[in-house]
Amino acid sequence: MASAVPDRTQLVEQLRAHDIIPTHQRLVIAQALFARRQHVSADQLLGQVNLTHAEVSKATIYNTLNLFEEKGLVRRIIVDPERIFYDTFVDSHPHLFDVEAGELSDIEAPDLRVVGLPPLPHGMRQEGLDIVIRVRNISASV
Repeated sequence: MASAVPDRTQLVEQLRAHDIIPTHQRLVIAQALFARRQHVSADQLLGQVNLTHAEVSKATIYNTLNLFEEKGLVRRIIVDPERIFYDTFVDSHPHLFDVEAGELSDIEAPDLRVVGLPPLPHGMRQEGLDIVIRVRNISASV
């Protein structure tokens, strides 16, 4: 979505363009999610939504994020089994994960090349490739 905060009409159009019925709760979640380009966990999104709107359940957040992912509006980035982020920028790009801060960010890597991938099993095609570089402050590992 554009960098400007989308209004309700734009969100309705965006959801409909992706074959999503624009219910009130989905619009509230989409407003918080697409307010800016971000990497957000379900819990962080729940906090954002419930700060400014009536209570939305955790199940509704997860169901909506799963639907938005299925329809191509967000990308799920799994940094470890306990941490899943949803990226509002769905084009393929690498990430940097600060292990100590628990923050995921985009990185510019125009020269990044992945070579030597193994052949895929018969009848399979590559759907994506996620690159997450995990970092830790040098002084913290001493």
